[in-house]
Amino acid sequence: MPEPVVFSSTTPVAGLPLLVPGQAQKEFFINQALSILDALCPQAVVASQNAPPAVVPDSACFRVTSPAIAAWAGKEDHLAVGIGGDWHFMAPRDGMQVFDSDAGHWMLFRSGWRTAVAPVISAGGSVIDTEGRAALVQLIEVLRHLGILAAPTA
Repeated sequence: MPEPVVFSSTTPVAGLPLLVPGQAQKEFFINQALSILDALCPQAVVASQNAPPAVVPDSACFRVTSPAIAAWAGKEDHLAVGIGGDWHFMAPRDGMQVFDSDAGHWMLFRSGWRTAVAPVISAGGSVIDTEGRAALVQLIEVLRHLGILAAPTA
């Protein structure tokens, strides 16, 4: 007789809740999964911050930074999704990408959140190719405009 198939209680990639045979309150689990998908499908976070806003906005997704405080304490690097007036936390996985709407650039998770930063354009040298430098400056500006490179920090 074959062994019965055993299913996990969550999906392997996004951690969405799965129903089990005889599940009570199915609508709760389905609504939770749909809320998570609604927040993560745009692959965007409202902002990266260490504290939750005063009001939990439904379907808003934030990246929790360090040191996390208040309701987000201990959830550094997680994504916090507002669902039904409370926070649901999603642990990031290597390869996950989100667009930080507040900062205006993409972030990649690989053992921690990473942001591409523009290289420093040299100002000197024994041979100066002004056209080459101008092309690099234009390329960097286009990549910043697309949100691939972060804006320089002051």
